Amino acid sequence: MSTAAVPSPASTAKLLKMAFDGCNLSSLRSAFLAQCQSGQERTAALLNLCTIEQLLGDVPSGLRHQAEALRVHRLYRSCWQASPRALRVLAFMAPGELSANTPIEFLLQGSDVVLYSLYVIPGQPLPDPLPDHDIAIVTVGESDRARPILHAIEQLIPSWPHPVLNRPERIVDLARENMYRVLQGGPGLVAPPTVRIDRANFEQLGRGVLPAGQFLPNANFPLIVRTIDSHAGRGLAKIEKPEGVEAYLRDHPEREFFISPYVDYRSADGRFRKFRLMWVDGRPYPCHMAIAEEWKVWYLNANMATSAAKRAEEAPFMSEFDTGFGRRHAATLAAISERFGLEYVGIDCAELPDGRLLVFEADVALVAHDMDPPDIYPYKGPQMRKLFAAFYEMLQGKSRSSAVQ
Repeated sequence: MSTAAVPSPASTAKLLKMAFDGCNLSSLRSAFLAQCQSGQERTAALLNLCTIEQLLGDVPSGLRHQAEALRVHRLYRSCWQASPRALRVLAFMAPGELSANTPIEFLLQGSDVVLYSLYVIPGQPLPDPLPDHDIAIVTVGESDRARPILHAIEQLIPSWPHPVLNRPERIVDLARENMYRVLQGGPGLVAPPTVRIDRANFEQLGRGVLPAGQFLPNANFPLIVRTIDSHAGRGLAKIEKPEGVEAYLRDHPEREFFISPYVDYRSADGRFRKFRLMWVDGRPYPCHMAIAEEWKVWYLNANMATSAAKRAEEAPFMSEFDTGFGRRHAATLAAISERFGLEYVGIDCAELPDGRLLVFEADVALVAHDMDPPDIYPYKGPQMRKLFAAFYEMLQGKSRSSAVQ
């Protein structure tokens, strides 16, 4: 397939921004459906529908549209304008929900880049020929579903003709049951052990037949439980006592779960603060700081937009990061980056009262975006642009250094 024939879906970042701003996605959905029926740019329209359906809450329909598109084309090209001298980036991607891959379009939109998105399906040959490119990056987030895909990409890398960033074997180390081992013993770090437990053993644990310490050394209730491959608080709960296991299992039919000890990370004022940091080529950048009254925190449920006081605290965290939080935890952040060994990766973490960092999770697919309205968050735009510029400069620099060699 010539590069001119590679389908170009709408920018996922722009569709997400439209949803974030409350635009009418139903009319856009109708337009994409009409494109599918006319046959005009059908696979691109199917991928657009995949995004729209998910944003409208119908994930199964979205994934059916995606599967239909990938049966025809597994290579796609960015839709934005780029110069003839643009950096050409190939992203290895996994089929799946919006959270399955690094939201790389947020990082690259506005830069002089041609982005090729290559969906890898184990057992299926790659499109031939592939477009020429300067550098490749693995954007597949860690999950059970992604393991075979990451393994398939790992097999491709030794003979790949261009540099490949974010080795899959390192991404697998970000799994919840692996990450705490990777970070164990790091300076200024707390990474609670996380283990898998099947439904039968979890039931026994709840009935008091089996002690928590059998699965988590020296652990007791309260415990944190979550469903496998869950994010954004789905299936996440704190179980205070063994009796709480039965109630949790009534609402969750899954066969397997993650459990870990609960660590009380509230600050002196009784609130909980969670930070998102992203590393680009070993340097950390702040993405946000969420402040909430409950332990289960993510940015949306912290209601940051409605609290000027919370934003007044988040602003210096971001704008003064290099001389504040970043300097205070410099040794810890350097150790995390070194142990992960990834060119682009992020964590969600908290600062404990004793000054150590409590790491909740890590992934290459954590969302970093610039969708927040500047009139409410004037401090965010400049910091996110620094992150995006650093990402582009890393890709450009590593592609050039490889060319010199």
